[in-house]
Amino acid sequence: MSQPHPDFESASDAFPVKLEMFEGPLDLLLHLIRKNEVSIHDIPIALITQQYLATIELMQELNLDVAGEFLVMAATLIHIKSKMLLPRPETASGVEGEEDDPRDALVRRLLEHQKFKAAAGLLHEREQLRAAQWLRPDERVAAIAGDDYEPEIEVDLFSLLTAFQAVVQRAKLRPKVLLPPEQIPVEVRIDQLLARLSETEACGFEDLFADVDDRAGLIVTFLALLEMIRLKLVRVFQSGTFGPIRVYKRARPADAPHPIGDPETHHG
Repeated sequence: MSQPHPDFESASDAFPVKLEMFEGPLDLLLHLIRKNEVSIHDIPIALITQQYLATIELMQELNLDVAGEFLVMAATLIHIKSKMLLPRPETASGVEGEEDDPRDALVRRLLEHQKFKAAAGLLHEREQLRAAQWLRPDERVAAIAGDDYEPEIEVDLFSLLTAFQAVVQRAKLRPKVLLPPEQIPVEVRIDQLLARLSETEACGFEDLFADVDDRAGLIVTFLALLEMIRLKLVRVFQSGTFGPIRVYKRARPADAPHPIGDPETHHG
């Protein structure tokens, strides 16, 4: 994997990100399988490995706490990929013999994890529905949209990372700015984003990055969003699977964590 981009170092190294929404490597693989709309029983290992490694690299650049199990899975995927490239042994008649698919063990783990997550998700959904927190009800929007309306579901970390990767890719297509980028602290960026959200009920995920062109500005904005989620200053929802993502400002609850490095500071 490549070394972190130098523009990221001052922002991400000085601002460690720890989130309750963090999940494991199997969750990331299931996310990529859904994203690519492929069968869990016939994983395109080269494609999924490439996207998995790209996501891990981005997580490291963001200074997210990447556990060792993510790196173990990366090694597992690379090993499976290499075995898939080897020719199958031939039988005495010169015909390729049958051999266990190198992906079989991984598929079994994913299916087992998927069942566990489905059961846990059902329990969680019931609890959140009772608390009116899981699905964000909006009868007015539903009435306007009609049968095509899909309820918004709270976003997980990997969906945010996927959306951020798309923002970074689109930024590469913009004309280059010759002026050196302004280094904005994450705390200042949080205040800027909260001020913007105070003007409207919500904004699209991509709109958060509308006023930044450089790579460092993109990373600071994304780190600011993650910190706002951790501090329970905002909630982030997605319409349907891989649909548009929207960010909603919320009233900060009494049990919200304190900002990193400044336990007495409260953002309004």
